[in-house]
Amino acid sequence: MTSRLMKGVAAALLAVGLMTGCAALNPTAPSLYTLTPGTVAESGLPPVSWQLLVEPPAASAGIDTPRIAVTRSATALDYFAGVSWADRAPNMVQGLIVQSFEDSRRIVSVGRDSAGLRSDFLLKTELRDFQAEFSAASAAAPDRVRVRLSAKLVAMPNRTIEAGETFDAVVPVRGSDFTDVIAAFNTALGQVEGALVDWTLRRGEAVFRADAGRGRSAGVR
Repeated sequence: MTSRLMKGVAAALLAVGLMTGCAALNPTAPSLYTLTPGTVAESGLPPVSWQLLVEPPAASAGIDTPRIAVTRSATALDYFAGVSWADRAPNMVQGLIVQSFEDSRRIVSVGRDSAGLRSDFLLKTELRDFQAEFSAASAAAPDRVRVRLSAKLVAMPNRTIEAGETFDAVVPVRGSDFTDVIAAFNTALGQVEGALVDWTLRRGEAVFRADAGRGRSAGVR
């Protein structure tokens, strides 16, 4: 079954057929996509003085790939052909999380954990859902995007888990072009990142203040 989901993207047609575990796209030159960082909705967040490192999200093998995932059911994961993310999804999301913290202008220092810098907290996440979805198996095209990210805030240097939360968003695909699918990914991930930044700053500040008199030598729950 086919649908014109790629009109306007190299004039390619998206054929959504579940063959050998792949959502097939008519042959076309690969197109790379990336997303933009989310924004914090709450403008009243106070600035914080502690430092944060962000690990790349853990993810299943089906998500830990540059391929753009699509699914018709909870048990079948497929991919759009001829298009991909500019990086493996967890690496891309890690970079966007860091940018979201930086753009909030509420934190003194934030970076990827690979930078090897000293930090007061480490943010560990798991990317559990990152795919376009069909609301009905008989649908001609995916009509929503789902993003779900779990997070744990870890106090350093003792690596005690201070808080945990899960953030998710389901956003409708508002159009028939493949760019509308990407726009839905962008909105869903942006909502998750904005909520993640808000939660991390609030929870981290509460822990940091509670432990201010004793430094970071011990975790406080």
